[in-house]
Amino acid sequence: MKFSAFAAETIPYLLAAFLAAAAISFVLTPLVRRVALRVDAVDEPGLRRVNVIPIPRGGGVAVAFAFISVAVILALSNGALEFFREPIAKDLGRLLALLLGGALAAAFGVIDDYLDLRARWQFVGQLGLAGLAIGLGIVVVQINNPVGPGITRLDQPFAVGFTALWIVGMINSINFIDGLDGLSSGVALIAALTLGTISLTAGIAQPFVAVLCFALAGALLGFLRWNFQPASVFIGTSGVMFVGYTLAILSILGTAKVAVALLVLGVPIIDAFWIIVRRLVQGRSPFSPDRGHLHHRLLDVGLSHRQTVLLIYAVCIVLSLLSLFLSGANQILAFVGVFVVIGLVLFLLARVNVGGNGPDPDLQPAGNEQGG
Repeated sequence: MKFSAFAAETIPYLLAAFLAAAAISFVLTPLVRRVALRVDAVDEPGLRRVNVIPIPRGGGVAVAFAFISVAVILALSNGALEFFREPIAKDLGRLLALLLGGALAAAFGVIDDYLDLRARWQFVGQLGLAGLAIGLGIVVVQINNPVGPGITRLDQPFAVGFTALWIVGMINSINFIDGLDGLSSGVALIAALTLGTISLTAGIAQPFVAVLCFALAGALLGFLRWNFQPASVFIGTSGVMFVGYTLAILSILGTAKVAVALLVLGVPIIDAFWIIVRRLVQGRSPFSPDRGHLHHRLLDVGLSHRQTVLLIYAVCIVLSLLSLFLSGANQILAFVGVFVVIGLVLFLLARVNVGGNGPDPDLQPAGNEQGG
């Protein structure tokens, strides 16, 4: 891994954006929590929930506000002073896709946090967000060749379909792993820092995108202070929609870093895939809730809440380091390896649970849950 010549010059902007977003999120989260309590937007204890007392949701509003406010100030300042001259810093359409789309994602999530919308309506909202992003110029036109060196260019219809799948898939991956205190926000924090770091390497050289990634990481860190176990507030659908959407867009902006995001977010993406496959095989809706997620399985075999979260953090950090030191087809190969390993782990954990720790959690009565 080799950093670009201007990476060192970008560090002050990275730190400023990171710290500003963290401070805003840290201060705003308790205020959002009080509003959520007042309007009764809370998660009650249940079969698939780990909280034993009602916990307010909607903390994603603080994360979204912190990131968007810092990003807007950054974009306006750059327009006047031109700290960053890369094309994406002046591309109004794609910046609008990031910021307006992120705001709409959070707003739609707030509606769900308050009304508990059915999964089908959440999916419609996700497709709408993907359509908005594509209409404003966010399209994956090339990806790393999965079987060799170089890149593979995507024809327009396939590029549009792949982009929509990527955005919707990213939102649902974050949603499905949002089941333990601090889990989704911590995993997203690791991903944002990694995408920001990779954006400073010589092969990509996108300091403006890097600063945006660090602003998102700061917003998540400020929120994580209140969300880590024992959480006093959940990120809610507002956070899931916003974080999933924003990570998807940041991984596409400029030089698409889809392979990097695939590897860094390997745990939630692969967990989501196997969960959907298992539910379909069982003749159930892919969005029907259960306790079959990786984090639930780890809890069922005896790990504590905090141990489970820290273990998944550790796996994500290892994958993050791999994404920084691997390139091209090697990143895809690493993702395939992780895909197989996590699938095997989920299979073995399910057999252990069924064999000796009570009823299969997949067969327990349905109900609402934090996470999909």
